[in-house]
Order: sequence, then C-alpha cells, then structure tokens
Amino acid sequence: MYIQPIAHFHSPLGAKFGTPRQSGLAPALKGEIVFTPPYRQEEAVRGIEAFDYLWLIWEFSENPKRDDFSNHLTVRPPRLGGNERVGVFASRSPFRPNALGLSCVHINKVEMTSQFGPVIHVDGADLVDGTPIYDIKPYVVYADCHPEARSGFVDEKEWNPLEVVFPDDVVKTFTDEQLEGLRQVLALDPRPQYHQDAERVYGMNYLSHDIRFMVDGGKVIVKEIV
Repeated sequence: MYIQPIAHFHSPLGAKFGTPRQSGLAPALKGEIVFTPPYRQEEAVRGIEAFDYLWLIWEFSENPKRDDFSNHLTVRPPRLGGNERVGVFASRSPFRPNALGLSCVHINKVEMTSQFGPVIHVDGADLVDGTPIYDIKPYVVYADCHPEARSGFVDEKEWNPLEVVFPDDVVKTFTDEQLEGLRQVLALDPRPQYHQDAERVYGMNYLSHDIRFMVDGGKVIVKEIV
C-alpha cells in the first residue's frame, strides 16, 4: 500500500527533544493541521466541528530510517525509568517497524482560510513542527473510550510533573498562552530518564528559541533562552 500525507502539522516545537511523549499531557500546547493542496476543500472537513477530539495517524519523520527492524524488537519506556525493556508492540515507543504514530488531540477551532482552505487548530498534540499526517478520524466515545481498561506497566508507575521556574526574560518573551504551553512541556521532564545529572544543561527548541534548562530533583530551572 502506498500512502502519502494529507496534511502537515505546525507546532511551536521544532525538534524531537522536548516534544511530549504522549498526546494530551500538555493541553496548553497549540498546533495547527494544514492540509496538502488536494484536500484544501471545505467538503473534506464537513461536520468535523461536531466532534471534540480527533485521532491523527502520522509519521515519526524525525527517526532514523531502518530497512531491517528485526534486531530492534524491544524498547525502554521512559515510564519504566529508561532501563527496563518491553516488547515494541507492548509499548507506545516512537521507534516502530513502520514509524507510524497515533495521537488523540482536542479540536480548538476550524478556520477557513483563503490560502490553505480549512485549518484545524488543536490542543495537546505530541507532534513536531512539519510532521506529515496520513489520516484524520473523529474520536467517538462509544467505541474509543474504555475507562475500566488496564494499562499494563503504566498503571504501576506513577508520573509526577515537575515544578518549572522561569527567569524574568523568558516570561517577557512569550505570551501567557505560549508560556503555559512551555511550562507544561518542561514539567513532563523531556530528558532521557537515565539522565540524572543536576549540573547538565539541556536545550529545547520552542517557537524558534533555544530554551536552556537544568533539572534538579523535582524542579526544572530555565537558565536562559537563545
């Protein structure tokens, strides 16, 4: 089967590092779905405003390409500290045989534009800027919601967000909405989970700025922006 993008995602996150590991964890994070020319038609999204959430099927386009995945059948989920291995199909790791992602995002609004046709504004996506999207489907409660379901190792490992401390120059650089999106992303602890060096400075791309930060215990300390 040959598939091609029907849209691309626009996000304040310009690189894989720092992008939330799951959708919905940073609901203040804004993004836009912009369709490719064949689908820039109002008919393509007719009725979509009646839904609150969408499923996006997309590509982990920032991952290195592998022709043979047979030697990479286990992964190390961050939720398990980055050291314990599970099967790739028992995880939601981005490193997969076909590099396909699945995300549930909240619809903020649908805007009709003269240049791009319908643009879907969404909240809480875990996609990097420029990510190709292959399909969009509405989220429906009767089929997609299973609140009683078990979640494997996720049920056993509690995830606590970190406190985020901003210097004044960072606060002044972004709008309140942009700053809240950045705070929620940093609170998820973007580091590889086996990194525990309190002296190490990390850099994350956000709205074309390099956000440099350190993590000490349960606190993210933003040092500067470049």
